[in-house]
Amino acid sequence: MIRDITLGQFYPGNSWVHRLDARVKIMVTLLYIVSIFVVKDFIGFALEALGLAVVIAISRVPLKFILRGLKPIFILIAFTFVINMFMIKGEVLVSFWIFSISREGLRMAIFMAIRLILLIIGSSLLTLTTKPISLTDGMEALLSPFKRFGLPAHDLAMMMTIALRFIPTLLEETDKIMKAQMARGADFESGNILRRAKALIPILVPLFISAFRIAQDLAMAMEARCYGSNGKKTRMNGMKICSRDIVACLIFAAFLAMIILERILL
Repeated sequence: MIRDITLGQFYPGNSWVHRLDARVKIMVTLLYIVSIFVVKDFIGFALEALGLAVVIAISRVPLKFILRGLKPIFILIAFTFVINMFMIKGEVLVSFWIFSISREGLRMAIFMAIRLILLIIGSSLLTLTTKPISLTDGMEALLSPFKRFGLPAHDLAMMMTIALRFIPTLLEETDKIMKAQMARGADFESGNILRRAKALIPILVPLFISAFRIAQDLAMAMEARCYGSNGKKTRMNGMKICSRDIVACLIFAAFLAMIILERILL
């Protein structure tokens, strides 16, 4: 399950989505996330899923690879589904002991599950189709207008990108630690959920030590290359909006307008 997390990973490719400007992809992703919370019915979610499916097909990222990222958060989705199903009152459909399932609770549970799935897949698609350096440059460019208010745009963008890139690195370290402990007799697969969670506690100490070691090595490497020294930073390849970025913005604007009209009219 550790290897199934796809958030923060980059899937190499040369598709139309891969070649889009990072700034466009970041803004489209943010607006898509907002549109997910605007939707209030199943028709809207169907439109959201259809739009996401089209982007996945164009990006040529394997669907199995994307859906694999849902496995680690299955417990969160199931927990959210159960909480909404039993906690929201309304017209009772099924009742047993002290629990009851209402029509409104079941509807909200399905809504929240679909919303979380679309949110995770949409967010993962950004990192899967954008190189880390492009993601950093895009974030810095979008945050640059706030420099006049004292916001360190470049440092903030770099920290966010490093945090994303550290996810697969830490997952790999966790997998190595688990395999090493399993070779010494540790059991992470048998027993109930509480027992499995308790068995993961011994992993935390070596994982934190490994994380601090990786962070120290990264800091020393950046200092050795004079990163952070004063002076204007330049880029080998400048960011430039081209025709395909404009077309992508127009298509997404039409999609967003369709979502808003669906919310207003239905």
